[in-house]
Amino acid sequence: MRRAYLHFTRFPVQRRVLELPELAGRPFVLVEEVRGQRRVAFASTTALKAGVRPGMTLTAATALEPVLRHFPFRPEDEARALTALGEALMALAPGFQLAPPEGLWLDAGAAHLVGGEARLAAMALERCAELGYRAHAVVASEAFTSRALARYGARRVEVVPEGESARALAPLPLAALEGGEGVPFASLGLTTLGEVAALPAASVATRGGAAGARAHARCRGEDDTPFVAEVLEEVLEERVVLDFPAESFEPLRFALKTLTDRLGARLSGRRLAAVRLTFSMKLDPRGQARVPLTLARPTSQAKLLMDLARHRLEELKLENPVAEVSARVDEHSEDRGQQLALGDAPEGDAALEVVLSRLVTTLGEQSLFAAGLEAVHRPEVAHKGRAFHPPERRRGLAADGLEAGARVDAAPPGVGRERPSRLLASPACLDAEVAESGRLVAARLGGKRHRVTAVAGPERLSGEWWSDAPYERDYYRVHFEGLGPAWVFRDGRDGRFYLQGLFD
Repeated sequence: MRRAYLHFTRFPVQRRVLELPELAGRPFVLVEEVRGQRRVAFASTTALKAGVRPGMTLTAATALEPVLRHFPFRPEDEARALTALGEALMALAPGFQLAPPEGLWLDAGAAHLVGGEARLAAMALERCAELGYRAHAVVASEAFTSRALARYGARRVEVVPEGESARALAPLPLAALEGGEGVPFASLGLTTLGEVAALPAASVATRGGAAGARAHARCRGEDDTPFVAEVLEEVLEERVVLDFPAESFEPLRFALKTLTDRLGARLSGRRLAAVRLTFSMKLDPRGQARVPLTLARPTSQAKLLMDLARHRLEELKLENPVAEVSARVDEHSEDRGQQLALGDAPEGDAALEVVLSRLVTTLGEQSLFAAGLEAVHRPEVAHKGRAFHPPERRRGLAADGLEAGARVDAAPPGVGRERPSRLLASPACLDAEVAESGRLVAARLGGKRHRVTAVAGPERLSGEWWSDAPYERDYYRVHFEGLGPAWVFRDGRDGRFYLQGLFD
């Protein structure tokens, strides 16, 4: 099968700089425990220039660079970060497979949907760059070919045609054979994979056994390693363990950004949007705090999630320092995106979403209301305030229990026509001045006379003739001097004018 390998050079270092921007350009290393000694697993570019090398003891590295900072290397953290990155790329590929700690494979079988394999690789790198990571991408038919070329090849994007793997691998050094597989060939004076591929297969198998035969086959572009896609977790949850317990919000800011960035990327890759989240903080030495967060509208935007989380947590008072912070998506919905029109201001919409989500989270879900249509025709009762909820998924007629040809009740009249944004709970009788022709000339509102400057209409509404209180009205859009446009009707029963609402 065709697969794309993304290689992130020193991925743990890139991740650290992304999570702690203050480390950019500074010497630091990630260390791990090896036989009772702390040794360098990865080093920053500045540390490498100072002579620090992977495998070196932390003591020796510090002797070379006295201001060297060090952090623990946790393979599980790198695997989790790579998983989040793989899910973010699922908008381009149906599946991914981890190759920790520096890479992952993508299923390139659907590359034709995005314009070809080269385009797929380029789009994947663009998405990684948006998330702050630099990488190389190679598309090939074999796992070894794609990974070796991404790690040791010179091109940022490369596509190896079917059957051309041996030719593409030939210039690579023996270091591309991992796990010590290249050592026996180096003892023979060989330096490249092409030289290994030129050896007789029988001789290699005789002297090197199964391991030598396997390495020889890979150098010839033969690799039957299967693609095993990662199984996606049903519950979206991210966790960050702090290097030092945080006693204020400032150290938590970077951890929260990491959490929200990863959750936003994972949601986006799955085409989902968060509705409810829970932030949990593990305290040191004991204790735990949970903070729920409800969104006014489903979103996968990391910036919005970060703004809301900061609002909820920055004034939180805890009895102990925070040692670990996590975020879990408790409820999500399909992400349909947002269709914009000319003149729309997405920045303003985003700011409004923050305000609405803060209201819901702080005051409760019942604090935010939305207007809902009622199955009645009388304007003052055609809308009813309801608790605001995120939009549900669109369902087909069959899912709603409606068969083809079934009758669907029409919406109340006026739907789709302009209606006042401020509708009175019940019509207010106007102290109106009417000309001999019956035209409205002026009206007193709030004890003040307002002259009519413009009138549009009428629009006749009538109904409920079967009830005790039928209605028959002629509605007008009336512009009052000093007041603005209003929705006024003349009652067919008593001939008087009534104010129904005001336009903004």
